[in-house]
Amino acid sequence: MRITGGTYRSRSLRAPSGRATRPTTDRVREALFGILTSTGGVEGARVLDLYAGTGALALEALSRGAASAVLVESSREALVALRANIAALKLDDRARVIAGDVSQAARRLVRRGHEPLHGQREEPQAFDLVFADPPWVLLDAGQGGQPVAALSELARENGIAPEGRVVLEHSSRTIPLDVDGLLRLDTRRYGDTALTFYKPAILGPLRQ
Repeated sequence: MRITGGTYRSRSLRAPSGRATRPTTDRVREALFGILTSTGGVEGARVLDLYAGTGALALEALSRGAASAVLVESSREALVALRANIAALKLDDRARVIAGDVSQAARRLVRRGHEPLHGQREEPQAFDLVFADPPWVLLDAGQGGQPVAALSELARENGIAPEGRVVLEHSSRTIPLDVDGLLRLDTRRYGDTALTFYKPAILGPLRQ
């Protein structure tokens, strides 16, 4: 697994052993960032990576010009790999890790702010780019379970910038899900993986 573009292109990323973490493949990441970069959605973006795993999505964004990233992960094994990847790329000044439950972290970020990389506590701010790559089994619970609930919370509490984008990664066999407060734009399929794109529902049609 490697960074596919930008400053850290071709740098290898560490992944935890076992099958508990399912990193986004290089091919899917390259396709995803081709789409996002073509619309100007990465440069200078404030990124939130939910279910961050190895951190590949957020680190790819930072490599391609994103300003900062908050990465949320609960697995102890994944956190070890995630922190090692940030350290290896010397991105400690632009990447912050939150170890814990995604729903609680999302609520904390939009309602109370978070400890910044340096200095005093930040006020809550909207994210320009949100990635959610949960264990696919979680999306089969009810109408999307915890991942959709967390994204809805972000949208409801204005945690996503008005022109921001949300990318939900899921099985290509899963019907694209609706999320309260977000408008579903498109779904792209790459083998057994699918990417569904959203934006805040208050805006007009997506600029092509």
